[in-house]
Amino acid sequence: MKKYFIQKSPFVVPTTDGKLIEEHHGKAATDNSAISIAHMVAPPYWSEPFQTPEFEEYTYIIRGKKQFIIEDETVILEAGQSIKIEAHTRVQYSNPFSEECEYIAICKPAFDFTKVHREEE
Repeated sequence: MKKYFIQKSPFVVPTTDGKLIEEHHGKAATDNSAISIAHMVAPPYWSEPFQTPEFEEYTYIIRGKKQFIIEDETVILEAGQSIKIEAHTRVQYSNPFSEECEYIAICKPAFDFTKVHREEE
């Protein structure tokens, strides 16, 4: 048995907002509920509703900028920066800028839509 697995076919999460989500490891891609790792590209002017997930989320910006509203504070990350947001924290993710934002998101435990608790828009 191999002691490693190379992901060559990530699970592409269907979206309706123009955002690319390629889950390399996680519940959908590899049936791993401990952690999820996804490559994402958020189009210009993209946003999603506030959420209060039951998991930690780490984000590393590859290119562009991404805005986070964490509780009542607005944080903007640029390429080469990263952030960790604790579980049970109210947050909104967006790209209110005119260029795409490419980033890696890691959730621990793995992203689970039933545990993200998105608010109604």
